[in-house]
Amino acid sequence: MTVESVEPEAPAVAELSEPPFAGGGVPGLGHGWKLARDPLAFMSRLRDHGDVVRLRLGPKTVYAPTTPELTGAVALSPDYIIAGPLWESLEGLLGKKGVATANGPQHRRQRRTIQPAFRLGAIPAYGPIMEEEAHALTERWQPGRTIDCTSESFRVAVRVAARCLLRGEYMDERAERLCNALAVVFRGMYRRMVVPLGPLYRLPLPANREFNRALADLHLLVDEIVAERRASGQKPDDLLTALLEARDDNGNPIDEQEIHDQVVAILTPGSETIASTIMSLLQVLAEHPEHADRVREEVQTMTGGRPVAFDDVRKLTHTNNVVVETMRLRPAVWILTRRAVTDTELGGYRIPAGADIIYSPYAIQRDAKSYADHLRFDPDRWLPERAEDVPKYAMNPFSVGNRKCPSDHFSMAQLTLITAAVATKYRFEEAPGSNGATRVGITLRPHRLLLTPVSR
Repeated sequence: MTVESVEPEAPAVAELSEPPFAGGGVPGLGHGWKLARDPLAFMSRLRDHGDVVRLRLGPKTVYAPTTPELTGAVALSPDYIIAGPLWESLEGLLGKKGVATANGPQHRRQRRTIQPAFRLGAIPAYGPIMEEEAHALTERWQPGRTIDCTSESFRVAVRVAARCLLRGEYMDERAERLCNALAVVFRGMYRRMVVPLGPLYRLPLPANREFNRALADLHLLVDEIVAERRASGQKPDDLLTALLEARDDNGNPIDEQEIHDQVVAILTPGSETIASTIMSLLQVLAEHPEHADRVREEVQTMTGGRPVAFDDVRKLTHTNNVVVETMRLRPAVWILTRRAVTDTELGGYRIPAGADIIYSPYAIQRDAKSYADHLRFDPDRWLPERAEDVPKYAMNPFSVGNRKCPSDHFSMAQLTLITAAVATKYRFEEAPGSNGATRVGITLRPHRLLLTPVSR
């Protein structure tokens, strides 16, 4: 007589235990005070407490996966939707009808509407505009004269987005408005996320009034863009035309609020994250002149001395690796949240329906368990023979699954081209009064980066 081996059934979700609490919470604020005081260090240390831990943010209990495998599982599973503290704080900016915040059938329809503008085959059509703006950026700068990297990065990010995707000739004044307003809005939204005090944020305090003015100006800016297009009667082949002619599931035109929210999603978070990454790239070129020199040598070898072009981007291996390594160590998007729509299991623990999930790409991408010499700036780690050693989901700057950023190819082309153009023409030195410390808000970027370009 033989006994067949039978694998034990996995325990039902209801029978699983909940993950442990991270220590250090305080009455009323929970872990929110630590997240507000030193968020990057706090999120980076959570893995010491387990693969999944519980936190208290104000009155809320949230669940934090800390490994690449589990954050990848959250991003890919239909059991978790776009929701939670981050998205609640962003709702005043992004609304509820844009592709960034929608879920289910509405999100799928919106992805179908915007995806053609970002498909790989569509990107080369944007090449001439990206080239023009990248080289215009370097032409504005004068050797020996300090540049404010915040305003310059926002200017090029907004202009590329507006000219490529909205076909708008939006001048520098709008880029400045967007830059100034976003700085206030994203700072205020971060406070609302980590310390959710609800009604207190509606009091007429100076910080709240400043936040409300900035938010109103952002929405006014978007309304101006849409109104100008309608008044022009023009229908260029761009993303704004696609939105104005889009239909809902019943075949009716999508409503004005959805058009507004979609343009907000294109122009504001996209500009914030791209501008933040450009600032970090400029900081990297100043801090690591040896890699700036390698970028210049690669470009010169490829072009023979002519200005770098869009068609060169895919061949610039080291330049691309500099961009990727910068996004690993200094990701613009450093924190994400989701919400469980059903009782589910994560890492062997029970996650109840309605629970909020919070995790940090910053912590995942700097984890010593995933990367050798994890804090060293090393673009060569992305060479094919070394990149295969990086655990799956340990580097996903554009996310994965159906929430993957649709503009990933567009963004990488833009960032690589700008890096190549500026490093070829200049080397950089930090100027007096600069503060390159990391500024933590909804996104990460240098606090106030001032650089002096020096001609090569």
